[in-house]
Amino acid sequence: MRTARRNLAELADEFVIGLCDPDEQREVEDRLMKEPELAVLVELARQRFAALDAATPREAVPESLWHRVERRLDAVEESIAAPETKDRRVEAPVDLKSEREKRSRPMMWTAAASLAASLVLAIALVWNLMTTVEPQVIAVLVNDAGQPVAMIEGAENNATQVTLLGQTDVPAGTILQLWTKPDPDGPPVSLGILDEPKQTILQAAGLPVPKPDQLYEITFEQPGGSPTGLPTGPILGKGLAREPR
Repeated sequence: MRTARRNLAELADEFVIGLCDPDEQREVEDRLMKEPELAVLVELARQRFAALDAATPREAVPESLWHRVERRLDAVEESIAAPETKDRRVEAPVDLKSEREKRSRPMMWTAAASLAASLVLAIALVWNLMTTVEPQVIAVLVNDAGQPVAMIEGAENNATQVTLLGQTDVPAGTILQLWTKPDPDGPPVSLGILDEPKQTILQAAGLPVPKPDQLYEITFEQPGGSPTGLPTGPILGKGLAREPR
C-alpha cells in the first residue's frame, strides 16, 4: 500500500493535516491500534500543529478575493444566459443580483477555505523543518504504568530533541533532566536540562553517535541539574532507542 512505503513521520503529518485520501485515512486509523510508534508520531503532529494554530493570528480574507470571485461568477452567468431560445416561455422575473449572491456565498467559502488550507500547510511545513532534528535514533520513554511520556530524537551531531507527550506535571522546585548511556556498562551521562516542560532541543558535545538500544531517561532534579552528575530524582520515563523507519 502507498502508506507502507511512506516515511512514518510524513504519514503522521499528512494524516493530521487531512491530506490522506479516504482509503489512506482508514488504513492509518487501523494502523494506529497496532503500531505504537505511528500513534506517538500522530499525537506529536497533533500537538505541533495545534501549537502552530494557537500561535498564528487570525487573518481576514482579503476583500479583493471576493471581488475576483464575483467577477468570475458574472462571466459564468453571462455565458449561460447567452444561448437562450426564442421559444422560451415567459416566466416570472428573476432577481439576478440576489441569485448571484446566493450562488457566490458557497463558492466564496470554498475559495477562502482552499486559501486558508494552503497557508496553513505552507506554514506547517516551515514549522516542521525549523523545529525538528534529523534523527539517527528515536526513543519513546514510558513511565512505570507503561504510558508514553516523552519522545527522544537523537541526531548524528548529538543534537537531541525532547518532546513531552500529554500533560507533564513538574513538582515545584524541580526541573527535568535528560540522561543517556552511550556505554551500556558505563554511568548515565547528562544531555541537558529542561527548565520548562516543552519541546526542547539539547546539544551535547563529546559523545559518540547515538545508536539503537541506547538507554534514555528523564528524571526530576533540583534547579540547575543533579549536583552529583548522576540521576538522583524520581524517573519520569525511560526507554531504549530504535532506528527510525
